[in-house]
Order: sequence, then structure tokens, then C-alpha cells
Amino acid sequence: MRIAVIAFDGMTPFHLSVPCLVFGSSPGEPAAAFEVLVCAAERAPLRTSAGFGLAVERDLSAIDEADIVIMPTWHEDCRPAPPGLLDALRRAHGRGARVVGLCLGAFPLAEAGLLDGRKATTHWEQAAALGGMYPKVEVDRDVLYVDEGQVLTSGGVAAGLDCCLYLLRELRGAEAANRVARRLLVAPHRQGGQAQFIEHPLPSSQSEGRFAEVLDWVLRHLAQPHGIDALAQRAAMSRRHFTRHFRQATGTSFKQWLLSQRLAQARRMLESTDASIEVVAEEAGFGSALSLRQHFRASLHTSPSDYRRQFRAARDDAGAA
Repeated sequence: MRIAVIAFDGMTPFHLSVPCLVFGSSPGEPAAAFEVLVCAAERAPLRTSAGFGLAVERDLSAIDEADIVIMPTWHEDCRPAPPGLLDALRRAHGRGARVVGLCLGAFPLAEAGLLDGRKATTHWEQAAALGGMYPKVEVDRDVLYVDEGQVLTSGGVAAGLDCCLYLLRELRGAEAANRVARRLLVAPHRQGGQAQFIEHPLPSSQSEGRFAEVLDWVLRHLAQPHGIDALAQRAAMSRRHFTRHFRQATGTSFKQWLLSQRLAQARRMLESTDASIEVVAEEAGFGSALSLRQHFRASLHTSPSDYRRQFRAARDDAGAA
């Protein structure tokens, strides 16, 4: 599978590195399932905001070869994109390639019309500008990323890692995403969104370590029932303090966080084991196969059996490519 990553003059090196790190191969790993093609409209060596240059060998024709096209960011002044870049993005979208705008990379996608009538996000500082310049786009500044099927967008800076790991998980499964996340020393899936960094800075306190230990304990005991009162007691907090602290730390409620963790565990088991749906449901904490199917359908719009079948078919196709 080919992934085209678009570079440009004056870009921040970190943004360019994100998709390359997630989808590129690493020493000691088996042959990668992805061929990453870095390309640019400019032919001369590109300057970066860090003071060094980039020698990019491919031009924008690489986009026409790609299954996935990633715009890793854009200029901070949100200037109009070159017509050639916009045409290449439209062609890619028109032939069915997935198009991804990380951070300010949502701006060229919006200018190309690819976000019209869709939900999207970008760095929270520029979310109002995106909505003002492109009123047909439904902008949500509070989330880490938005998946609209063929088009994905992410929030600022590190949220690009979240989006790329999410896409890797969709393409290659939870274990592949977890392996890359471990290599990069980042969480394979963060809860909450940009809102926790905008409005809810995490306070430091002596109870922080105990709170983290409680969450780790829950993750190791997903099959058990969990109530807020018991967990608050384990963390030596009042129910009110625990609830408030949890939302500040994760950007979501404990109920939604727990459901997400259980779904993630179920997906890992469906991808990597032949355990029955009943066993998966029990070990992931859903209690019954019926409950697992209901939550799977509501969150992922498929059934556990179909998910396992589709994942294995996609894995086999990628391995044969």
C-alpha cells in the first residue's frame, strides 16, 4: 500500500516525521506493509522552520500512485495552496484514495472542497479560522481527530500521531498499532480530545500516582464490574473528586472510557485469537455476546464476527501486496 506524504517549503520537520514514523519501516521489523513516498510541488531543496533543508526526490505525481495521501500540516498563516496541489488532492479523492489532513493540513483539504458537508478538526488555535474561511465545513475543535470515511483530519501537533495510529489500527489491527506506539513511547489510543489541553490543564497533586495506578488496575481487570464509588475509594478520593479528576485527565467520563477500553480489548482478541464471541465478550467485560454485539454495532457499525472476518481478509491482502 502506497502512502504519499506531502512536504512543502518552510514546513515544521516534526509534522513531516509523524506519518513517516508511524507508517515507515524500522530496523529489526519485518518488511513494512506500506511504501511511504514523500513528495513536494517545489523542485529545489526545501527549507524547514528548524533551519535545515530537505531534499525531496518525488514531485506531486507521487500522489497519483498513492492509496493514502497525507497533508501533514500547512503554513501557519493558512495561505491559499498552489493550484497544482489542490488539483492533485481532488484527483486522489476522486479515484477513491483516502485523504488525511493533519493539524493545519485540513486547510488545503478544505480549499480543495474535500471537507464540504463533513465534520473536520484542526489545531484548536486555528479552528475558528477554518470555520470562517470554509463555512461548509463543520469544525469541531475539541476532538483529537475526525474520521469521515474517505477523509480524515486531526487536531494540532501530537494529535497527528493519534490520527496516524488510529489509521494504522484500522488498516493493520490493534497489535500493529500497539507495536508502533511502544516503539515511539506514546499511548496507542488517547481518550478525550483537544479540550483537555485547552480548558482543563491537569493539576499536579500527591494523589496523581494513586489515580494512575487505579486506571492501570482497571485495564488489567476489564472482565470485572467497576463502579465509581469503589474506584474512588481505591484512589483515596471522594466520588466527586474522582469524577472531576477523571474528566480533567481524560476529557471524557469514566463510563465512556471504560467502554472504549473494553471495545479495544475485544478488537485485539478478535484480531489475534480464535476465541469464541462468548469468550471475547466475557474477557473484555461485556458479560454476554449479546451485549458485545450491541456495543460493537453502535460504535463500529459492524458485528464482532464480521469485524474478525474483514480484518483477516485485509491483513491477508496487505501481506500479499
